[in-house]
Amino acid sequence: MRIGELAGVVGVTTRAVRHYHHQGLLPEPERRANGYREYGLRHAVVLARIRRLTELGLGLAEVRDVLADDAAKDLVEVLTELDEDLARQEEAIRERRGWLRALLEAEGGLPAEGPVSPELAALFAGTADLSDSPMAAKDREVIAFLETAMPPEARQRLVSSVGEVLGRPGAVARAGQAYALLDALADAEPDDPRVDGAARALADCIPPESFPEIGDLGHDDSVLRAFYEDLAPAQAEALRRTLRLLGEERR
Repeated sequence: MRIGELAGVVGVTTRAVRHYHHQGLLPEPERRANGYREYGLRHAVVLARIRRLTELGLGLAEVRDVLADDAAKDLVEVLTELDEDLARQEEAIRERRGWLRALLEAEGGLPAEGPVSPELAALFAGTADLSDSPMAAKDREVIAFLETAMPPEARQRLVSSVGEVLGRPGAVARAGQAYALLDALADAEPDDPRVDGAARALADCIPPESFPEIGDLGHDDSVLRAFYEDLAPAQAEALRRTLRLLGEERR
């Protein structure tokens, strides 16, 4: 058989056959006097086995182990490891589908910052009345970023803290008032007399007992600096004063 006939019989491409030659998986036959390589039944048997192994999901290095006479791992060991890996993948896929289902079925639809966790999406849905505030939008973006960047335990504390803040009676209305004051500082300087009022209004939105977790949002100085740099000077100053006020109340 020529290479095209071999590939056709086994159901692979000639490019795959050449690649398996290059990887040392399939021995190359000697060239005949006419210059063509002639493949025999043994080549077809080995190529068919390579196809079966790769279709199961084995990588070429694992296929090489299985095919080698002095295999580092026998076929049962390799297939057992593959089965365990597939089980982990199945579990991960189930978790991802559960997340997607929760997002698609969430009341209020997907948030603009999505996808986020279903828990955070539900909290954002409760702040729909604040959607016209540029400062509220920045806060939501930062919270969504932190949920992605934080390790799992810190992520859970973050969502729990945000839920506690928003769950207080009148919290969304107070947040709206604070955001309005902050939005009004978009073109102001840090010494603007309105800065102090905005800082106090924002501090009033956060329970002192929640401040350790909320304060952790700025545990990475580079992240906090980037957040400040994304704000107008007066807004950044208001945020600094807010953190100082919360720290004083906590003490």
